[in-house]
Amino acid sequence: MPKHQFQCDAQPEYLAEQSAPQQGHYLFAYTITITNTGDVAAQLIARHWEIEDSHGRTQVVDGLGVVGQQPLLQPGQSFRYTSSAPLATPMGLMSGHFFCVAVDGTRFEAQVAPFVLRTDTTGTGHGPVLH
Repeated sequence: MPKHQFQCDAQPEYLAEQSAPQQGHYLFAYTITITNTGDVAAQLIARHWEIEDSHGRTQVVDGLGVVGQQPLLQPGQSFRYTSSAPLATPMGLMSGHFFCVAVDGTRFEAQVAPFVLRTDTTGTGHGPVLH
């Protein structure tokens, strides 16, 4: 097992009731589960997101913590949060990473694999689940 490692899983969802497609406004929620899969406690310090719509326009979001928190995760511990991202198109791609610092002072990045944001065509209101 790597000494310093977080696993990040994403679950996106289209928020139809908060979107206005006729005005080019599509809102997506995404739930991120971060699990410390290493063997040293570490703290999530900052985030970096790249959110690209289907026209190739990219928004970059950098900031401290997630949803106002900088969780310290012990080995095996998870932290889950939900946030949102607006798009001007019904489909997009989101990727990024978290900057983390272990209790032994080691700095590392936890990658979030790219995941698709898209309006649902099946009528259930839920987008794809990608891990």
